Amino acid sequence: MTNSTTTEPPTPPAGPDTSSGTPSGVAATSGYVPVNGLELYYEVHGEGRPLVLLHGALTTIGTSFGAVLPLLAERHRVVAVEQQAHGHTGDIERPLTYEQLADDTAAALRHLSVHDADILGFSMGSGIAVCLAIRHPELVRKLVLATPAYDRDGFHPGVVEDMAALQPEHLAGSPFEEDYLRTAPRPQDWPVLIERVKRLNLEFVGWPEEAVAAIKAPALIVVGDSDVVRTEHALSMFRLLGGGVPGDTAGLPNSQLAVLPGTGHLALMERAEWLTTMVEAFVEAPVRAKP
Repeated sequence: MTNSTTTEPPTPPAGPDTSSGTPSGVAATSGYVPVNGLELYYEVHGEGRPLVLLHGALTTIGTSFGAVLPLLAERHRVVAVEQQAHGHTGDIERPLTYEQLADDTAAALRHLSVHDADILGFSMGSGIAVCLAIRHPELVRKLVLATPAYDRDGFHPGVVEDMAALQPEHLAGSPFEEDYLRTAPRPQDWPVLIERVKRLNLEFVGWPEEAVAAIKAPALIVVGDSDVVRTEHALSMFRLLGGGVPGDTAGLPNSQLAVLPGTGHLALMERAEWLTTMVEAFVEAPVRAKP
């Protein structure tokens, strides 16, 4: 259990709490939650069963979910947060770890009275979602894990090494840099964020298979067929979560696996109508008793 208080919050960027930094076209409220020494930025869109969005590394709510958020908000109360050092949320002297990011997210959800929610995490956000389900299972109803890796071997060879070589100039003029410069309390800290994310990736070990298998929340695992995570790894995770059985005789598992053809990592969340159709069907499906 984490403490959701702070001593001296940083000054948030100027702007009213009722405006959204997301190009969603959906009316939203936004604000800051005091969490573990941070002022964590959040947005709420739509009404209905809560669906929490957890963005990828070096991105914001808008750059990760701008295409899918308006569709999801038609039927859900979408709650999106921006993690430490990302977007509107300032940085503190603390490295990024999945455990700390999951604890921050849990404290923010409790502050916002969000419980028993469906969680959609993309890339880094999928790792936070896995950690959230392990450390704070009471907050999680179902998981949608887009490009998850439960250990380092889940990535294609060379992916982590390429990330370690990333420099600010490699992202100059990209949507990631532009959105950071537009939203961050300290735009000059873009190189600092890149170094924090590189360290997060290099130090990532993952979670034991038994910890993943013990997750009680059903999960929809989504990867592109040309993603940064190996398709074989996604299948392995699906099996850990109850999949990989003959459904006609053993019964369909509560977890599901989707491999999107012709899709790389950055394109995954752009398959908006396709993806939201699968997400809606999954979160609405009844949870079956295990045979």
